[in-house]
Amino acid sequence: MHPLGSPYVRDQLAQRAGRVNEMRLVPEGELVLYLMQSTQRIHENWALRYATLEADRLNRPLLILQELDCDDEHASDRTHVFALQGAQDVARAAAAAGYAFRFILKRRRNERSRALDRAIARACIVVTDACPTGGVAERTARLAATAPCRVVAVDSVGVVPAAMLPREEYAARTIRPKLAKLRDISLEPVADRPPRRELPLSLLASLEIDALDLTRADVAREAARCEIDHDVPPVAIRGGTYAGRARLERFVETGLQNYSERRVDPTDPDGSSRLSPWLRYGHISAAEVARAVLAGAPAAEAESFLDEMIVWRELSLNFCLHNPAHATLAALPAWVHRSMAEHEGDERDAIYTREELAAAATDEPLWNAGQRELLATGQMHNAVRMLWGKSVLLWTDRYADALSHLIWLNDHYALDGRDPNSYANILWCFGKFDRPFATRPVWGTIRPMSLERARGKFDVGAYVSRWSGEPELDLASA
Repeated sequence: MHPLGSPYVRDQLAQRAGRVNEMRLVPEGELVLYLMQSTQRIHENWALRYATLEADRLNRPLLILQELDCDDEHASDRTHVFALQGAQDVARAAAAAGYAFRFILKRRRNERSRALDRAIARACIVVTDACPTGGVAERTARLAATAPCRVVAVDSVGVVPAAMLPREEYAARTIRPKLAKLRDISLEPVADRPPRRELPLSLLASLEIDALDLTRADVAREAARCEIDHDVPPVAIRGGTYAGRARLERFVETGLQNYSERRVDPTDPDGSSRLSPWLRYGHISAAEVARAVLAGAPAAEAESFLDEMIVWRELSLNFCLHNPAHATLAALPAWVHRSMAEHEGDERDAIYTREELAAAATDEPLWNAGQRELLATGQMHNAVRMLWGKSVLLWTDRYADALSHLIWLNDHYALDGRDPNSYANILWCFGKFDRPFATRPVWGTIRPMSLERARGKFDVGAYVSRWSGEPELDLASA
């Protein structure tokens, strides 16, 4: 295991860390500030490692500050409760390991954080997370534009440092061999530790941080007091590192036997990892997942899973980092645009509004079951999710409307929404990362998928029966 500060760690950070502004480091500052955004954990956190090394180099204490605001249009009780549960685990882990951590819950939209302003004003350097989605890059840019000191963003999203893949990759086949050369060295573990200097209580008190006491907080009640969408309720799965690790342990023990066959069956509760919510919030590290799988599964099944988790996840991150149009049809290859232009006017068998889709009110029982699973759990099995996404292409007058509906539905109800994987997977439904197929009405040369053909792949009746109830949500906001 590599100690913090070893050549290995410094080489990794050289690839993962990037300056966001041109301000100088302020040596007379009183602390190093780590603003936690997308990597909501203490372990396996490259931004925290960078901040710790800077604190030691400058002989300053470190403060970890995390904020949860109400500004995202899809912020809801569902997303807030999951994030707050994660913050409770961060607070517990930080206290146990000896880090100074404070959490600020903003209750109104566009609420300015005076405590953050005070901390930045007294910082030598601000370190934060690098992520191209979920509003992280935009918040970081706003912070960097006004900060009086250097701001550095550090990539902890992927297993492999994103900078090692400096251009947009166009398919799994192009990125797979590159990742294969970098994967094992990127998975080498690091011994984390807190900085050498503790944060004085007097300095912490002078920052006047109105922090939420996460040890006593009723997270559902706290979310209910925020200016967010209260029509999307919390779900049964718990956010946070401990719940994510429990799910990982169960999957390694029970789900990786015959994974390559079981992963396509949505009626098998352990046939797929279902780890995407915890990965999206950074509650658990993709590297930790990969190491657990390699250590606990048969080699062939481990590689099958890692091809899904690492290759496609890193491809998604690469896509969103290098293609600013990643949430639009403009991100699609030229052959898709030609196909859409030729088939935009094709007659559709059915047209559904966003409200009808949100309410699972189509004439297709399997599609409705997938949407109800999403409404009830914040998740949808990948095998159904592909059919769910592909079907909407057939049910709108315009391809742009289909994309808009899918992004809205996913971001609004899925716990892994607003994530690189989400945008890449939805764009895949339109032909991204794919090749042309034989021409068909409406589909054009985009890969077709049939709800009917799913009956030969898994027990559709059992899945539909499981999710046959009416969704218990107020869907007026759709």
